[in-house]
Order: sequence, then structure tokens, then C-alpha cells
Amino acid sequence: MTAAAMRDRFDAAEPYVASVGGGWLPPDMSILGGGRTVPPEMPSDIFGDLWPLIQDLATGAGAPVDYVAASVIGVAASLIGAKRRIQPFATAPQWQEPCVSWVALVGDPSSNKSPAIDAATAPLRGMERELAEHHKNSLIGWSTTAERAKAERAEWQGQVKAATKEGVATPSMPAAAVDPDEPQRPRLVVQDGTPEAVGDILSGNPNGVLHLRDELAAWLMSFERYSPGGREFWLEAYGGRPHVVDRKSMKAPLFIPFNGVTVLGGIQPEKLSECLLKTADDGLVPRFLWVWPDPIRYQRPRSIADGALLERVYRRLMGLQPLRADDGQASPVVLMLSDAAGQVFEAWIRDNDEAVRDASALYKGFLGKLRGMVLRLALVAEMMAWAAGRGAEPTCVSAETLVAVLAFVDDYAKPSALRVFGDAALPASERNAAALAKHIRKSGAQRINARDVQRSSGIPALKLAIDVDAATDALVEADWLRPAPSRAGDTVGKARKDFLVNPAVHGSLNE
Repeated sequence: MTAAAMRDRFDAAEPYVASVGGGWLPPDMSILGGGRTVPPEMPSDIFGDLWPLIQDLATGAGAPVDYVAASVIGVAASLIGAKRRIQPFATAPQWQEPCVSWVALVGDPSSNKSPAIDAATAPLRGMERELAEHHKNSLIGWSTTAERAKAERAEWQGQVKAATKEGVATPSMPAAAVDPDEPQRPRLVVQDGTPEAVGDILSGNPNGVLHLRDELAAWLMSFERYSPGGREFWLEAYGGRPHVVDRKSMKAPLFIPFNGVTVLGGIQPEKLSECLLKTADDGLVPRFLWVWPDPIRYQRPRSIADGALLERVYRRLMGLQPLRADDGQASPVVLMLSDAAGQVFEAWIRDNDEAVRDASALYKGFLGKLRGMVLRLALVAEMMAWAAGRGAEPTCVSAETLVAVLAFVDDYAKPSALRVFGDAALPASERNAAALAKHIRKSGAQRINARDVQRSSGIPALKLAIDVDAATDALVEADWLRPAPSRAGDTVGKARKDFLVNPAVHGSLNE
């Protein structure tokens, strides 16, 4: 709405507002959701015996259980990493999925995304400290070998000089004179790493790492900030394939045996549009498992979560070993779907392909990536169940596990993605109207002023008058607000953009 149109609206409303005493229509309370769909309830079967622990962790964090559960999936996937892969059918050996998962937690700053992530990742801190201590011991051994190599090389260089002087054959450099490669510190978690830095870390951590970001929006918008090709690097990091980096500054290429990075972080709803709709449509966004529950009412924990159980699960997953060839080269153990699981998966693929044909935009890309996501989640779920129990390591993914994962994907992941993609496509005026409506409810305001909203509401998207006008206009149409322009005394000129608030939005309605 133009400024002139807004003035006309206020001028027309002035004589009507002077006698306001009631006559409100019921407000459209759906405006609070900004047109968003209702969040689905997270199924628990995929987590098996770990579900009670996940609930306790969520209660302790004051967060929706969805955030903790999805974070546990991400951590578990990163710890399994390059050591296990999944293959759906024996007749399709070229189709294998690595254990890499990208998880995005959507919610307002007050939704406790960060405490939920902290609850799920807490054991990693102690595990990394232990790895750092082991690394110190490795450095001692490396330093000893390096000094020996230096001495061996000095002696050999003396032999070369003597041979040159005497005119005899040059002696070969002994193997002990070759500088040993410095061991790289083992890492489980990386934060705010550039592609170059993460590449260096991956070269010395062949199982992959967890890339933990408190705010994913900054990561999604920074791919080309440091160097060209950043976005391509991260796309490849989802595939877990070998990767070679060539740089002018390096004496030799940097070889990454497993370019696999699990990503876990949070993002605010207001930033979805910028991050999802303004980025390249190259399949990066649809790779995420999106999680967006409603905020919960805080409830004091009645018991302490069994953090030792979560740490035991993580340590068992970290302790998994890959296959080793005679030359010491590592390769993943491949888990197949059981025969029954394969039949279920084949039928599901056909149904999902039908849905892909009927979908559009980002959701179409999301559905197209679901085959791989289902397999990756099935591998994580099977290995988590093993790590939480006492039995032998699984050699295949059972039909029971796959059915639980498919229920999770169909009943939770798909509706959550629709909620996220739909919100990203909402007009800014609808999102801003929802933010203003929440502000009105929270403050208990009976009357608001457009300039005050712009200056002191604290709503980031309502810093421009044109945006405030669009938001208030939407709330007028939804019967939340009624124009009530005012002037100081008998002065003439431009009226203040005041609005009366429908009392029903606070729980009462004047008849």
C-alpha cells in the first residue's frame, strides 16, 4: 500500500473511529501462524529404546523433543561416518549411500534450539578431550622420529659430499632419513570452518566430521565469501566421496579419502526466505532433514537424564572399525537391506516417484532426494539400536527398522519440509503481520502506533515504514486492528497512525 493510500484510509476512518465502542468481528487468529501449516508430531519408533532418554534430555533443555531427537541423529551419523555404508539391493552395487546427514532445526531465538543441540552433543566434548590427549602422545613419537630423520639425513648428506669428492657412486638416501608426516589432531566437531580449513581437517580425519553451526543462515549465505567453489565443496561433502584439492601454495595435492561432513545447526523462520529462495537451485537445500516444531511450555525436569547412556552409545559408534586391506587402506563395511526390507523399499520408491511427479519447486527436489535420505536414516537407526543394546553388530538393515524410518519420513520429514518451504515462499507482509500479531499478544497492547512499532517493537523485519504499513494493513483485514488516527489537540496536519486492538485477541470480545 502506498503512503498516499494509507493517508486516504486514515482520513476515511477518522469520523468512524471517533464513536468506536464495540462492533468488533472475531479476529482471524490463524494470522499468528503466518499461513504456516501445523507441525507434525515426531514418531518415536525410529529411536527405539533411546526415546525415553531423548525425552528426558529435551525436558532438561526446555526444548521440544524434536530438536534433541534430530540432533542425536546428526551426531550418530557423524560418528559412524566413513566406517559404514548402506546398499539397498545386491543387484545394484553402484548404489551405496554414505553415513552423512544434514539436519536443520527451525525456530525462533527463544525456542531453545541451542540448548537442545548442547544436550545432544555434550558427550562429544569429553570424547574430543581424550582424543586430544592421545594426540599429544602421538606428537611425542612423531618428534622423536623426526629428529632421527634429521640426523639420518645429515649423515647421508655427509656421505654424498664424500662420494662426490672421491668420485664414487652417490649413496641412496636411507628410508629413516625421510621426514615423517606430522599426525593431525583427531576431530569430531568443526565450527565455522571455511572449505579450505575443513578440507585440511578431513585429510587427517578419514571418518569425516560434524560441522556444528548455531546459525545455519550465516553458513548458507557464505559459500562464495572466502573462495570460489565453496558451494560445490559442500555439495560434494554430502556425498562422502574421495576428494583431491590442488593449490598453487601446496607442494603436493591434498587428498581427502572421505569428503563427508554431517551438518547440524539452527535457523530462524524469518531467514528461511533469504536462504532458501535466493540460493542456487542445485539440490543443496533439499538435502536437509528439516525440523520445525511449535515452542513448548517450560516444565521443570522431574529427573536427571541418563547422559552416561548417550555417551556409551556415541562411544560404541566412534569405536566402529572399517575394513582394512593388506596395505592398510580402509574401506567401509557395507550393510544391505534385508530381503523383506528391500521389498518394502522398492514399493515405497514407486509411491514416492508418483509424489515427485505431482510436486513442484523446492518440495519436488526434496522428494527426489528422499531415496538417499531414507537409506541413510535407516543405517543410522540400525546402528543406534545396536549401540544402545548388547548384541552383535548388525550385518543388514531389518525390515522393522526400515518401516520405522519410512513412517518417520512420510509422517514427519515430508510435512516438516512442506512447512519450511511454504513459509519461505510466504509474502513478507504475511510473515511481518504474524510477527506483529505475536508482539501485540505478548505485550497485551490495547492500542498501537505505527511509528512506535517501527522504532521500538524489536521486530527486525519492521524497521521500514512501508513494511509496517503492509503488516498493519494485513492485521486490519484480519480484524485484529482498527485505524484510530489521532492528532495532538486541535492541530492540523498529518494524523498519527494509531490503531485500536481487537480485545478478542487478548481473550475477550466487547459485544
